[in-house]
Amino acid sequence: MSDEPRDDGLTHLDAEGRARMVDVSGKAETRRIAVAEGAIVMEPATLRRIVEGRTEKGDPLGVAEIAGVLAGKKTSELIPLCHALPGASVVVRLEADTGLPGVRARAEATYHGRTGVEMEALTAVSVALLTVYDMVKAVDRGMRVEGVRLVSKTGGASGSWSAEE
Repeated sequence: MSDEPRDDGLTHLDAEGRARMVDVSGKAETRRIAVAEGAIVMEPATLRRIVEGRTEKGDPLGVAEIAGVLAGKKTSELIPLCHALPGASVVVRLEADTGLPGVRARAEATYHGRTGVEMEALTAVSVALLTVYDMVKAVDRGMRVEGVRLVSKTGGASGSWSAEE
């Protein structure tokens, strides 16, 4: 059974092209931080309803922040080859943006260990935005989730990376 990585940098495939979980047991433990962002674009009237607290299911932004945290914590249950990260911290913030119009989401995942937290931050943002969609879809089915991306990461052997670089 081969667990050797490919030489093309695809870490989740072995030399024979089979999916594999990366062995992180030999990596150094470091503080790792990842930040992700995204947005949901909607009709201006939908955003007004959210801001004014006139939604049927309650506060979409507050519920979405909690949903994002929960999703970040459960990333390894959703993405098959992600490692479980007990003790990881996930913070999610949503803000109304009349310029979109819509809501911007930002998540920061922090962990001290042998593997990064990019997927946790990306999952947190994605689920937070999907939760906003779910909570107001009755009034605006045409909403669009857009621009979900990694903004920055620090820690680990590869060091720091920023989308602004």
